[in-house]
Amino acid sequence: MRARRSGECGVAARVRPRLWSGRFWGSGKLGGVKAEPRILVLAAEDSVVGPLCHGLDAIGWRTVTARGLGGALSALGDLPVEALVVDARLADAPRWTEALKSAALPRALPALAVAASGLAPGDRASFDLAMSGAGHPAQVRLRLESLMRGAVAEEEIALRAATFGARGVHLQPDAPDASPLRVLAAGPPDRRVLALSNALEAAGCEVVAAPTPYTAFDYLHERAFDAAVLWSGPDRAPAQSIAAGMRRNTRLQQIPVVLYLSGEDPVDLTDLYGRGFADVAEATVPEAETADRIVSLARTYREHQAVRRALEAARASGLTDPATGLFTDDLFAAHLGRVVEAASTRRRPISVSILRVSQNQELRLAREGGWLNRALPQIGAMISRLIRVEDTAARLSPEVFALALPATDAVEARLVADRIAAVVGCTAFDAGPGARPFTVAFDVGVAQHDGVERPAALLERAARSSAPASA
Repeated sequence: MRARRSGECGVAARVRPRLWSGRFWGSGKLGGVKAEPRILVLAAEDSVVGPLCHGLDAIGWRTVTARGLGGALSALGDLPVEALVVDARLADAPRWTEALKSAALPRALPALAVAASGLAPGDRASFDLAMSGAGHPAQVRLRLESLMRGAVAEEEIALRAATFGARGVHLQPDAPDASPLRVLAAGPPDRRVLALSNALEAAGCEVVAAPTPYTAFDYLHERAFDAAVLWSGPDRAPAQSIAAGMRRNTRLQQIPVVLYLSGEDPVDLTDLYGRGFADVAEATVPEAETADRIVSLARTYREHQAVRRALEAARASGLTDPATGLFTDDLFAAHLGRVVEAASTRRRPISVSILRVSQNQELRLAREGGWLNRALPQIGAMISRLIRVEDTAARLSPEVFALALPATDAVEARLVADRIAAVVGCTAFDAGPGARPFTVAFDVGVAQHDGVERPAALLERAARSSAPASA
């Protein structure tokens, strides 16, 4: 067996010969930082998965391919694999997937089946998601990211329950709402929009039609939805405007948004996914498959909302900060210890971000008048809604907030913290009669656990990196 260069994937890299068979991608250097494979691909040959692996490697999601169960088990034992992509045309694909999931324990291993159009209905249960083709790399990245974060969220629920349980508080997430999933379908009564609505209703969803962007926003503000489907039409600007507006709204930001393309014109899928769409359904995808993908996104969102409600209920426990509902410094320190230990056991990264209110002139005046203190509870509440369900937010001091970000490296942690700071920074707060409203900026610090340091040292390192240069 020979380990090949993956230069044709856009990144020159070498891998050591191991027990995996076939073509290799990954284990190289990306921007001077060691880039371990994140995705294990199981396929007999490359006609379907080859282009997908090239695309994932090109956007920084390193992959390694195994040709059989033995090679896959070897790769899983040696590498920090986070998800599994399986060519469903393999005769033993469901059985091998179950074996790999069991071998990965206690780490959850989400599995995505590609080329699954011929997969028997009974075999689909082995996979978390099945796609008829290979999918666009940016789309697959988002779907895998959603699956991985869902798996981490399930693990995080147990960790939080232990943290609260040690203090005599029973934390048990509510069962997700059992009513039909609610989906907003925004767009004119086009034949394909109606066909998708019918497919969603056949899958048990309650579909609300919004013919214009204005009615779509009205519905979004008046009702609760688990997902939104936006018809692109010949002009995508209205759909992109709705998606952008939802991303800027703390209540709507987490709702998955799917763009439904109207034709087969060339599109830049990478750009569309970068605009905040959770999925993009192309014209060639059958309505039933698109409906399945929407249902999967909506169900995950509803499950996460149940977790959020449980955490909201914990505010009455007396353990959280009374003004914001966030973890106190003591509770956060105890929970961070559990999260770091779990990350080490499961061989996942863990990062901490610090958001420290900046010391600029505008905020100095707001402090002097007491208006910043009045705004801080609202800011804390905004942070609690902006974090991902598996993240933990704390108020360490009146003007310092911390985030524990499981399964997140330093680069991703910086993006999460900067996004939260940007949304809060768009909000104007009252500065008193006759005074101009003020906005809040943060000094952001990030630290990734190095594998050996104490949780307290990790938190201190993140705090130091958030301190202004003049401090």
